[in-house]
Amino acid sequence: MAEFTAGLEWPLYAVRPAGLDEFLAGLPPGPAAFLRAQHFDASAGPPVLLPGESGLAGAVVGLGESRSPFAFGGLAASLPSGTTWRLAPGDFDLEMAATGFLLGAYAFDRLKPRQKAPAMLADERVPARAKSIAEAVCFARDLINTPANLLGPRELADEVFAVAQNFGAAAERIEGAALQKRFPALAAVGAGSDRAPEAVCFAWTGSAAGAGAPFISLCGKGVCFDTGGYDLKPSAAMLRMKKDMGGAAILLALARLIMSRDLPVRLHVRIGCVENSISGHAMRPSDVLTTAQGQTIEVGNTDAEGRLVLCGLLAEAAAEEPDWLIDAATLTGAARVALGPDLPALFSNSDELAEALLAAGREVHDPLWRLPLWSGYDTWLDSKVADMNTVSSKPHAGAIIAGLFLNRFVPATVAWAHVDVYAWNDTGMPGRPEGGEAQSLRALFAAVEARSRR
Repeated sequence: MAEFTAGLEWPLYAVRPAGLDEFLAGLPPGPAAFLRAQHFDASAGPPVLLPGESGLAGAVVGLGESRSPFAFGGLAASLPSGTTWRLAPGDFDLEMAATGFLLGAYAFDRLKPRQKAPAMLADERVPARAKSIAEAVCFARDLINTPANLLGPRELADEVFAVAQNFGAAAERIEGAALQKRFPALAAVGAGSDRAPEAVCFAWTGSAAGAGAPFISLCGKGVCFDTGGYDLKPSAAMLRMKKDMGGAAILLALARLIMSRDLPVRLHVRIGCVENSISGHAMRPSDVLTTAQGQTIEVGNTDAEGRLVLCGLLAEAAAEEPDWLIDAATLTGAARVALGPDLPALFSNSDELAEALLAAGREVHDPLWRLPLWSGYDTWLDSKVADMNTVSSKPHAGAIIAGLFLNRFVPATVAWAHVDVYAWNDTGMPGRPEGGEAQSLRALFAAVEARSRR
């Protein structure tokens, strides 16, 4: 067993209960006796530092039966600050372990320096895919955590455009009269703010993607702050509304990850960047909007703005007939009532697509839960003055109603999935610090990656 010397990498052993006896038998007598004296049983818990003649000889962490990356999520914070570690071989997936370790090293330190440096993994032992995934998740977290005064519609659009440019994607920014013509419902959402709305669209093709490569289209809700408009939110409900662009952050990070890994796909991305505010120019309850496709929409509640941001993006994307069309949004509180903060709601018009996403989520421990697009509730969106209302007059099934509204803009011939995310950790957990969270990103990437190999 290597002993600690300043500047060197320390060995980190991860052990399960079934392998504990064999692990202890392979240790020198001193460290083995030390672990037994600590009653170390390899159940999930904080790491135990191993003593050596010159100080420390390494550390060992119990995994219990968990196969989640978050079994390693607390190590960056609980191992000595600023130290570097290499994972010894064991009964775990190295990529999953490295991903969890790296996600646990995250902190939003743009505005306040860290109090202490995290422990790190030796770079040469980190699989490239794990590093790419962790970078994408942390990129999304940074966007979600950034205060709205620093990340308005233009700044978010700048981020989207910069990602597109960095990977050589063909990108365009739509604003002003062009936005009003192409995405009028999105423009209406942003009309009340002094910070003008924008949409950014880009297209990218992987270097190995032929003409028949999977065509993946992504649409993200980027409401940089949501007051609720004239249907004003209570003050307590506004405290986390900087995260209302979480869907856009997650899908932009997903696109970044797809491009960085150069998946053999054709990728189109549409992000709506907007602020829902109040002024004499803001949309009102009972206003009627007309989409670029000619549908009329009665505004039933100005706080149901996310579906207005997405509907035009989805309609335009669906017209291109992608193989998969996926949107993500912090869309409804009703989804949180049904599933809580940790479990994003999945809606889909395609059983095949839904199962692909659910299976990927199970595989990478980034779960989704499917809720139905229950057609029996579709008439609840009927309006007396327009083709549809944004909301139902009934108090039930709010997340389903939102999904059914979006479904009206996607033909049944296009496989579509809508992910209603919370995009936030209310309390810190191993690998998931309090604050913005890229829920569903790893699941969506795993599904797209698997689809690209078919």
